[in-house]
Amino acid sequence: MSSQQTAVLGEPATPVEARVQRVSILTVNTHKGFTALNRRFILPELREAVRSVGADLVFLQEVHGTHEQHPQRYSNWPSMPQYEFLADSIWPQFAYGRNAVYPEGDHGNALLSKFPIIRHDNLDISLNGHENRGLLHCVMQVPGQEQELHGICVHLGLREAHRVQQLNLLLQCLEQIPPGAPVIVAGDFNDWRQRADRVLAGSGLREAFVDAHGKPARSFPARWPLLRLDRIYLRNLRIHRPQVLAAHPWSHLSDHAPLSVEVEL
Repeated sequence: MSSQQTAVLGEPATPVEARVQRVSILTVNTHKGFTALNRRFILPELREAVRSVGADLVFLQEVHGTHEQHPQRYSNWPSMPQYEFLADSIWPQFAYGRNAVYPEGDHGNALLSKFPIIRHDNLDISLNGHENRGLLHCVMQVPGQEQELHGICVHLGLREAHRVQQLNLLLQCLEQIPPGAPVIVAGDFNDWRQRADRVLAGSGLREAFVDAHGKPARSFPARWPLLRLDRIYLRNLRIHRPQVLAAHPWSHLSDHAPLSVEVEL
């Protein structure tokens, strides 16, 4: 079986008749449910924090699909995949892109959605001999909107040369999307040297924090954010209220501070 897989799970989303004009977005690197340096398993606490935001779309990176050994070590390890546990009863649809596979289990990116996910794909952007990475591309139908909404969950490599190649693969993915369609590209870009915008120039994407404040958000490490690693890029959407969630409890729930933003369709 290939190391790159996608799955869309969950009950059909409840039909909503009212036209949705604003969508709230959250992106968070879950660090596989552990605090920084893997000192404590805190996925149940992370779920409560994610629920408290109530975002319409949640972009997750480093989320476990399976792990054989952890349930024996941690009494509060969920009996279901981490993304399904996080979705709980709030997000009726969720997609998982399995990127890294090892003897104990697998992890990858996931997207939780309050809207129907009508298509999905996990693009393998791994480079031979290095970290397994993927772009989880989901297409959603937002109630009352004629245009389909595209969401791409991103987790790029640690080396700049690899990130440049992976960003070019992201550009190829974007070229397949109708130019007028609304697009959200969110996740952990590991772009501490802030080179992504140069590669993505001409794609039509606008980064939410650059648009609002002139620079990407500081998001790493979560307790004292210094590096600007995480991003929310948007196309054909109006940006409102970008925020870094760096205060307690978020500062103790991962090594990355989550980002949130509202967009108008």
